[in-house]
Amino acid sequence: MKILRILLFPIVPIYFLVTWLRNRLYDSGIKPSKSYDFPVICVGNLSTGGTGKTPMIEYLIRLLSEKKKVATLSRGYKRVTKGFLVADSSANVDMVGDEPFQFYNKFEDIYVAVDENRQNGIKELRKLKPQPEVILLDDAYQHRKVKAGLNILLTAYYNLYTKDIVLPTGNLREPKSGADRANIIVVTKCPETINDIEKEAIIKQIKPKAHQHVFFSGIKYTEHVNSAIETKSLLELPKFTLVTGIANANPLVNYLNSNTLDFHHLEYGDHYNFTLKDIELLEKQELIVTTEKDFMRLFEVESLQKKLFYLPIEVVLDKPLEFNKLIFDNVN
Repeated sequence: MKILRILLFPIVPIYFLVTWLRNRLYDSGIKPSKSYDFPVICVGNLSTGGTGKTPMIEYLIRLLSEKKKVATLSRGYKRVTKGFLVADSSANVDMVGDEPFQFYNKFEDIYVAVDENRQNGIKELRKLKPQPEVILLDDAYQHRKVKAGLNILLTAYYNLYTKDIVLPTGNLREPKSGADRANIIVVTKCPETINDIEKEAIIKQIKPKAHQHVFFSGIKYTEHVNSAIETKSLLELPKFTLVTGIANANPLVNYLNSNTLDFHHLEYGDHYNFTLKDIELLEKQELIVTTEKDFMRLFEVESLQKKLFYLPIEVVLDKPLEFNKLIFDNVN
């Protein structure tokens, strides 16, 4: 794969030019973007994945849902349905996608919607009663037909966009200059050992504009794992199989290793659709620990329900009060 990416390097300037020109057309107003008179918050990235959008959306849901009627809007990656759909008791992963299904199962009293056309999705959400007061756009940073009131750009500590190039050789969906649209930049998945000197060095690389605020976040893992029917202590688990279908499992693997847990890792691609052959392999495992996103794809398999557990995670920000104030200033 790496060799193929290197061979495709001649395409990089073409991809760069096309995406740069597209942004200029939107910036100049030649291609229109729709603004709204109610809070629309976009969470996204420049890279192809693995920056922690789902935990950030969940952070915002927890922050806002006690005071506002919140809706999330995603495209529903890899779903089999089309058009606008609001998750309800009949929804499953195939209908809405793994991340929206995760939101629906974790949070009551919010709307979880999918639509590949974000303008239409917002329009349909606002028809609902009670009307959503805040709409969170999941992975919509490049969806420029919608002009969010607040753009939150995520970049992973181990793979900063400042050190990357565009597809197909690099991982960026658009040139680095696209970061200028962000109001908030969060460096995610930082190690606990990060210090102020290292933070300042990263901020110098990012070179934030006057309107931008930079934060640093890490991942907090719980000390327990959950199944559909019970909870177990993570540190007391016997040998288990770790199953991941996410963009980068290294932080999770490192955390489990740091706790000297005994496990075997089965690693799959991001948003992986498990096949019957995969299920047969998993059925042979005595105990499985997976991510919450992967759990949403697997927990309906009856043969796995007694052995399948997930490890919950949360975002921990370095300056939560300042971050929260920026969010509330936008929605009030």
